[in-house]
Amino acid sequence: MVARSSEVRPTAVRHNASPGAGGRRGRGAGRLAGLGLSAGATLVLLTGCDVGAAFDGFGWPQGGISAESRRMYDLWIASCIAALAVGVFVWGLIFWCIIRYRKRGNELPVQTRFNMPMEFLYTIAPILIVSVLFYYTAVVQTDVEKRTANPDVVVEIVAFKWNWQFNYRDGLGKDANTVASVLGTSEVIPVLVLPTNRSIRFEETSKDVIHSFWVPELLFKRDVFPGKIRNEFEISELVTEGAYVGRCAELCGSYHAFMNFELRVVSPQEYDQFLAAKRDGRSTQEALQSIGEDPYATTTRPFETRRTESNFNNAAGTPAGAGR
Repeated sequence: MVARSSEVRPTAVRHNASPGAGGRRGRGAGRLAGLGLSAGATLVLLTGCDVGAAFDGFGWPQGGISAESRRMYDLWIASCIAALAVGVFVWGLIFWCIIRYRKRGNELPVQTRFNMPMEFLYTIAPILIVSVLFYYTAVVQTDVEKRTANPDVVVEIVAFKWNWQFNYRDGLGKDANTVASVLGTSEVIPVLVLPTNRSIRFEETSKDVIHSFWVPELLFKRDVFPGKIRNEFEISELVTEGAYVGRCAELCGSYHAFMNFELRVVSPQEYDQFLAAKRDGRSTQEALQSIGEDPYATTTRPFETRRTESNFNNAAGTPAGAGR
């Protein structure tokens, strides 16, 4: 009988660290630090220039004319810059891992079950980012929604199908008195005249259905409800004079698309003269001319109702819009 000799087979030995592992770790840490510095430098460069103008506001409308609209715009731009900085950092990590740990042979890279510093970073960093964004959003929202006890100007916005009435009031609430009024018609676009450098309270009510008072340059709109609900908002000041189109932003019926008005922002002195002219019984057009303004809207035009034409039911011979 021949005894079979025992055979010792070589087993694959996996080394946890090769002689050059320390150097590779050092180079990896250096690259990571360099990536972080690059992201930080990019953030500094972005915040040092007019990023909003360079990138068309990142989709946010530009040219706000109130202090609140500019705060909202600044918040949006800062949020986009923060998102870009985080994105560049994450993209950099992804591509660094793809290049650094690509397969070079049969030797496995160092296997790590967990990395406490990295897991701590991935958990805490998102919480900090969301917390900071939430904080500044709450601050700006509170500022936009803030109302004072005694605003300089109070305007009652009355919406109806399909036009606007603007009542200049001597106090707050529905019991205040109207000292002057601007009423829009199918032939004349209503012009709302407001001053710069004064706080303005808007009180909104509707005569029929839900409308929405919207001036795009205010970067803010609020629905106008019928009944006892009086929506209110306030702006601390208008900072840019000019003529700005206003619209109804809530689908309210057949002529919703043509339910426009114009906001005319003038100096405080011209506003006082306009209001005095209205109190003296002048029309809105005469009051506008008295302060050197165009008497009619320049940003939009009246809609054509065609109420006097037989544009439907011709067989019956009934004029459009004729009642029975």
